[in-house]
Amino acid sequence: MPTPPPTTGTQSIDRAADLVARVVHADGGLTAAALADSTGLARSTTSRLLAALERADLLARDDTGSWAPGPLFDLYATRRTGDEVLAEVAGPTMRELGEITGETVNLGVPRRGTVVQVAQVDSSYYLGSRDWVGTDVPAHASALGKVLYAHGALPVPTGPLDPPAPDAVTSGAELAAQLPGIRRAGYATTVDELEPGLTGVAAPVRHRGSVVAALGISGPTSRLVGDLASTGALVATHAAALSARLEHHPHEGAA
Repeated sequence: MPTPPPTTGTQSIDRAADLVARVVHADGGLTAAALADSTGLARSTTSRLLAALERADLLARDDTGSWAPGPLFDLYATRRTGDEVLAEVAGPTMRELGEITGETVNLGVPRRGTVVQVAQVDSSYYLGSRDWVGTDVPAHASALGKVLYAHGALPVPTGPLDPPAPDAVTSGAELAAQLPGIRRAGYATTVDELEPGLTGVAAPVRHRGSVVAALGISGPTSRLVGDLASTGALVATHAAALSARLEHHPHEGAA
């Protein structure tokens, strides 16, 4: 029996492109097994291609381990949708909040079941936070993400959650238990949940009555943890001011 010809580079590209297309067109996440079955590829081949696409940020795994469009699609979307307008309108409010606190200021929106940060004002401190724009972070360990969960902008996950740091929540039930308190307070906080030594504070941004984004600050726990209530009230005030700006802006605030 003749040996089948080796897979060419073009064939690999075609197969990878087909996997991306199937994931993008799907109504929800697809498992690796489902992708292998629908394409007729061997599971080992499918796994290898998916890993390469994940490294290139074209695909990513969601909270259930299924495959979804990756961060590159989010980055493209932020350049092509109302997120760009939202970031522009938010600029003055974010800069003012940054001047008052000195901390890194971020604006996050719900995308692909998680929070994607679309604008940032850098900290004025030497010891500050990193550039988070376009970076995927676990929403359940993010103050921005918890705000979006609390107000229904993101679906609350069920089952176990992967904690990026020891102090992060580890289940959907644990996360859900925090959400009523976030709604009552008007802001969310995370202390050492995304990574040890990092604290975040965020509040909801509304457009036409719905929460479309979250405005937040982040910085070293040593600077922020001592007065979270006052900081939360300050962030909430600026988020409300941004919401008012969106209502009076001539363009859509968020798609």
